[in-house]
Amino acid sequence: MPLGYVEPALSGHGIALREPGETPRRNVRTPTDRGPISTTVNAAETGRGTTRPTRRTLLKVAGAATLASAASVSVAHATPSAIRRDFDVIIVGAGLAGVTAARELRKKGKRVLLLEARDRIGGRTWTDTWRGSQIERGGTWVDQLQPHIWRELVRYRIPIVADSGVERAILPTLTGFQEYDPVEAYTRQNELFTPFFDGSRDHFPRPYEPFAREDLVKPLDRFSLRDRLDQLDYAPEDEIRLTSTTSLYGGSSTRGAFTHLTQWWALSGWNFDGFHGVNTYRPKDGTIALLKAILKDAAPTLRLNSPVKSVVQSNGRVQVTTRSGEQFSAPEVIMAVPVNVWRTIQFSPPLPKAHKAASTAGIGVPHEKKLWLELKRPADTFVAEAPEGYPICIMGRLNEGDHAVAFSVKDTFDVNQRRQVDNAVRQIIPDAQLLNYTATDWHADEFALGVGAFRQPFQLTRLHRQIQQPHGKVKFAGADIADGWSGYMDGAIESGLRIAGSPTLTGPLPAAVRNSLGAPPVDRRAYRPLRGL
Repeated sequence: MPLGYVEPALSGHGIALREPGETPRRNVRTPTDRGPISTTVNAAETGRGTTRPTRRTLLKVAGAATLASAASVSVAHATPSAIRRDFDVIIVGAGLAGVTAARELRKKGKRVLLLEARDRIGGRTWTDTWRGSQIERGGTWVDQLQPHIWRELVRYRIPIVADSGVERAILPTLTGFQEYDPVEAYTRQNELFTPFFDGSRDHFPRPYEPFAREDLVKPLDRFSLRDRLDQLDYAPEDEIRLTSTTSLYGGSSTRGAFTHLTQWWALSGWNFDGFHGVNTYRPKDGTIALLKAILKDAAPTLRLNSPVKSVVQSNGRVQVTTRSGEQFSAPEVIMAVPVNVWRTIQFSPPLPKAHKAASTAGIGVPHEKKLWLELKRPADTFVAEAPEGYPICIMGRLNEGDHAVAFSVKDTFDVNQRRQVDNAVRQIIPDAQLLNYTATDWHADEFALGVGAFRQPFQLTRLHRQIQQPHGKVKFAGADIADGWSGYMDGAIESGLRIAGSPTLTGPLPAAVRNSLGAPPVDRRAYRPLRGL
């Protein structure tokens, strides 16, 4: 097997951004960074943002191809004749599901090719640096309640930090936004949300087995989050406090399935403190630290900047062709890319009906954008929530001195427009002063077409099991189709393990394992999770 090489992009810091006073410029890359990245906008203090990075088709590298392996730290190029074309398994997608599957298969002696469309590993996780600070443009938080990712952090001794919590909570009322003490605010949220999930212990008695009580789940799967809100007939002043959650997670309350949020509630221990406080921890050195650790352990042949054009099955083998025309073959292929992306790849024979339906309708939440805000005011730690329909549905600064983070699922909110971002922030905090911001539009990223999974009504009972099934010699993996924490990093690892034939977990880790990282204790009553992904 030919050795590969690490691209500089594996550091996770693929963009250089301008400081105040510098000449406006596009995102800057190193000469070896050749693939498209997520749509990103960076606005300077002048109020004029840079344009979106050019979304080019993968550059064709004439006469040379870059291979990567976590075992090397140099950059080199191999001639086409030196590149292996036949493997035991080809994995498409170097996110957490893909690298996990690669590690497990390599342990079994398989020759694995890992193809990644972007110029970096990580998929919908992306550790970056902006204005001198580490940020996560995608998945960020982890938790002891999420056993697969926590076990990986323990395995590689990845240092963990906890966000400090917030000094105040800002919540909507019928007459505007109001500040609250966090414990007081979330005590009331507990009273409102707990009835929302009545019966969840019956519906999901074993949360990692979503069909343990299919007889109860099937009639429930027709309901949207909006249906449940209507059913409970909250007073207007109470419902307005809930729709930030139902719209953020579901993409909209009407789009999101009630069963998906109910399963998350069950996975959190069937209680508000677990549900509301999950994801208070994060890897100290970013999600890239875990990705690089798994990749180094796996040591597959990794090929960046290699978006796949077609997957063709014939005579017991699968041929994978990249957009640049390179071809590789193996007896088995694992598609570890988002469900939303399946529809952009040519499959022969065509995908089964269920797979087509899932990809066409989408499972990843559409129109979600994640923003990092440099705020001169406010300067304290806070979380602010807005009712459904606002451009920003939640934002906050979780640690003193950090940039604030914000999320949007509104389709008409253009994060390229500085004025729109200013107005969106001030709609919630009128005296806010925005100095700068950067945003990632995951919906516009052609290799994501949405962000973390959140099923729509009927997708659990009509599609979930079907789209987990292989299509001939082609298998599927990813957080979108996990049995447990679907839509979170834990689900990606679970799915990567399962597709490689390795055991998965069905409950919390033993206390000795959970506590072995020395994670600091937190008061979950004072936490408001943002999006775990």
